[in-house]
Amino acid sequence: MVIDEKCIVLKHEEIGAGYRYLVLDAPRIAPLLEPGQFIHVKVPLLEESALRRPFSVFDAEDGKVTVLYKTVGRGTEALNKVCVGEEIMMEGPLGFGTFPVDVEGTALLVGGGFGVAPLHFLAKRLKTPAKLFVGGRTKSDLLALDKFAELGIETFTATNDGSEGVKGFVVEPLDEEIRRLREKGEKFELFTCGPDGLLKAVADRAVSLGVPGWISMDRHMICGVGACFACIQKTKAGNQRCCVNGPVFAASDLVWE
Repeated sequence: MVIDEKCIVLKHEEIGAGYRYLVLDAPRIAPLLEPGQFIHVKVPLLEESALRRPFSVFDAEDGKVTVLYKTVGRGTEALNKVCVGEEIMMEGPLGFGTFPVDVEGTALLVGGGFGVAPLHFLAKRLKTPAKLFVGGRTKSDLLALDKFAELGIETFTATNDGSEGVKGFVVEPLDEEIRRLREKGEKFELFTCGPDGLLKAVADRAVSLGVPGWISMDRHMICGVGACFACIQKTKAGNQRCCVNGPVFAASDLVWE
C-alpha cells in the first residue's frame, strides 16, 4: 500500500561537499519501508506542476525516515532551503524489488557516492555479518562512514585521487576480500548501489563467480508507480520498470548494453 503522508522536517543538515541528511517525521510510512525501497518527495518552493523527486531510504526507524542526498539540480537546490519544522508531502513505500536480509555467509556491500544510502538501511536490517566497500572521486565523496562504524561494520575505502584508502577503484579491495573468502571456502553475497559502471562491475563478478548478487538500479523514476515507463531496465525477462519491478534486481537477471 502506497501512502501519501504530510511529514514534518525534524533535521536538515549539510555533511560536506554538497551532501545533506534530511530527517522526516513519517509515522505512517516509516514502519512499512524495506531495504532497497524508495520514497517520492514533493519539494516545496517548486512550481505546483513540478514532479516529485525520488530518494533512496538511508534509514527508517521509530517513525522517522532519513534520506541522504546531493545537490545536483533545481529540485535538490530547492530542497536545500527547507527548514526544520516545515511540512513536506512524501509518498511511499515505493518499489517491490528489495534487498534480501537473510544472507548466506557474509554480505559484501559495495557503494559509490550517495549510493551508500540504501546500503545503510540494509546494513541495519541484515541478519548476518556485513562488510562495506565504498568508493568516490575524493575523500569528501566517502559518505556516512561514521554511521556504518556505529553498526560495527568493517569498511574498506578507495578514492580516485588517493586521498583516502586505496588509490583507484573500490572493486580492488572488493576483489581482495572475495579472494580471501573463497580461499577459506566461506559463502558471501554481493549488494551494490551507485553509478552504472560500478553496478555492472559488481554484477559481472556475481555472475562469473556464481554467487547471489543484488543490484539497486539508479534510474530516473519520474512517476514512481510504473505509469510513465521512463525507468526501463533490460532484463532476461524483457524490459522491466525499475520503480515497480525493482529498483533491486538479481545480478543474474540483468542484461547490460
